[in-house]
Amino acid sequence: MSASVADARGRIRARLGEWGADSELRDDAGLVVTELFTNAVRHTDSEKITCVLHDSGTVVRLEVADQGRGTGVPVPCAATADAEGGRGLLMVSMLSVAWGSDPAESGTGRVVWAELAAHRAPH
Repeated sequence: MSASVADARGRIRARLGEWGADSELRDDAGLVVTELFTNAVRHTDSEKITCVLHDSGTVVRLEVADQGRGTGVPVPCAATADAEGGRGLLMVSMLSVAWGSDPAESGTGRVVWAELAAHRAPH
């Protein structure tokens, strides 16, 4: 799992760099895709998980699609201070201007998405 997550994070950061995104956006997007991809691995029995990046100019949209069979719609949970996990979607909500999930177009699976404000590096 960790190699797939690291690969997705690296590809997202590289593409954003090609698009002229500043380091803050690349870092934030790396954290968000790590969380969404990890959740897809942990909470679904998908054999294939895909990640797509869209740039509309004002926002960058990350989409992570799984094949479904998960436990339901992703929602942030209230993690206790001692919990090792459970804060990821809270972090996603803090870094994103919007996030959510939709059924996959194929009819099976889910697309979890997050939109981040597009920051461009100065020229």
